[in-house]
Formats: sequence, C-alpha cells, structure tokens
Amino acid sequence: MGKKKKQGGDPSSTIALNRKARHDFFIEDRLEAGLALEGWEVKSMRAGRAQLSESYVLLRNGEAFLFGAHITPLPTASTHIHPDPSRTRKLLLHRSEINRLVGAVERKGYTLVPMALYWKRGRAKLEIGLAKGKKEFDKRAAKKDKDWERERARILKHG
Repeated sequence: MGKKKKQGGDPSSTIALNRKARHDFFIEDRLEAGLALEGWEVKSMRAGRAQLSESYVLLRNGEAFLFGAHITPLPTASTHIHPDPSRTRKLLLHRSEINRLVGAVERKGYTLVPMALYWKRGRAKLEIGLAKGKKEFDKRAAKKDKDWERERARILKHG
C-alpha cells in the first residue's frame, strides 16, 4: 500500500506572512511567483527564518525582483560562502504575467506587494498582491468596520 497524499495546503507550508500588507493596501489581484534562491536560503527557509515585513517588489528591465526580504542564514552555513541576508532575489514569472504587471504598475499606479512566502510541491513560492495604497482615513474606516463585525458577532453569540 502506498502512502496517502495530503489534500489542500496545510498550514505548515507557510514560511512567512506580510500582515501589514492588508492594513496598508487594497489588494486587487494576486499572483504566484517562484524565487531564484541559493542553497543556504532554502535551508534557512525550511527552518522558518524568513521575514517579509519590510520587503517590496520592483520591475526592472522586464524582470521582477524582490527587495528587502530578510532570510537569516543558519549558523551551520558553509564556511566558503558569505551569505547576504537581504540580497535582491529574482522572481520567476511568465512573460505575459510580467507584461500585465508592468502595465498595471506604470499606467494605472498600482504597487506590487509581497503577501506570503510558502512551499508548494517542494518549491518556495511568493504570493504577490497587485495593490493600491490606503489613505489614513481608509485605515480608520477598515478598523471601525472590523470592530463592528467583532461586536456584532459577540452580540449574536450571547443574544
């Protein structure tokens, strides 16, 4: 008898989340991109040492790059390499996806925001959000709505 494969994405496949992205931006569309990584980065990500909080995505010369993502090297990293924790990493996207993103960013004023870093079939993937920035009053309105939903759920639960 063979082993049964798990269905769906299990929560342990998530490496890092960018929680501030939903607070600071209206997310209009999402894309999945691969990452060009080095060996020590993959090992560190398997150990859960990745951070997306200050990272952003830029399009240059028809290619997408991830800036500011911090992957802390493991202390057991090889001695003959000098790991750079916040190096620029290339994102792997299809040409049609890059062309669509270039159009949205340059003509319509959108921003590319890294949302989540996760494993999919043994490969590291980055979820990118095509987003518009929120103003301060938008953030206050979103917080007010969230508080009201929480209060409404509390009232309905306790009657």
